[in-house]
Amino acid sequence: MAPGYPILLVVAAALMDADGRILLQQRAPRRSMPGLWEFPGGKVEPGETPEAALARELEEELGVTVAPDALAPIAFASDTLGERHLVLLLYVARTWAGEPRPLDASALRWVTVDEIDDLPMPPADVPLVKALAASAPLRA
Repeated sequence: MAPGYPILLVVAAALMDADGRILLQQRAPRRSMPGLWEFPGGKVEPGETPEAALARELEEELGVTVAPDALAPIAFASDTLGERHLVLLLYVARTWAGEPRPLDASALRWVTVDEIDDLPMPPADVPLVKALAASAPLRA
C-alpha cells in the first residue's frame, strides 16, 4: 500500500439487550452491499471523537440516544475498501434511550452471537463477530 492511502474511520455498535442478543441492521437497497446485515454505525466526521460519532450515528440510524461514555470499545477491523483503507471500531452498548427503528436500513433483527454466523455480512464486519464471540460472557 502506497503512503498517503486515505483512511476511512468508521464506528459501529453492538447494542446488547438484557438477554445478550445483539441488534443488527440490514443494508438498504440504495446503499453499497445492499441486503447484508451489519452493526449500526457510520463514518467519523472531522473533529468528532469516535464515541461522539457513534452516538450521532445511532440517533440518525435507529432513533435511539446513547451516551458516549456508555460505549465500551471491544474490537476493530482493518480492510481495503476500494481506493481507501477502512478502519472499523466496534463498541458494545448495553444502555440507550428509545426503541430502535430502521430509519436508514431495510430491517432490524435481534440475534445471539451464534446466530450472526448465519447472516451475510460485509467483509469488514466478519472479524468483529469473532472478537465479539471470543469476549464471552457478554451478558449484561
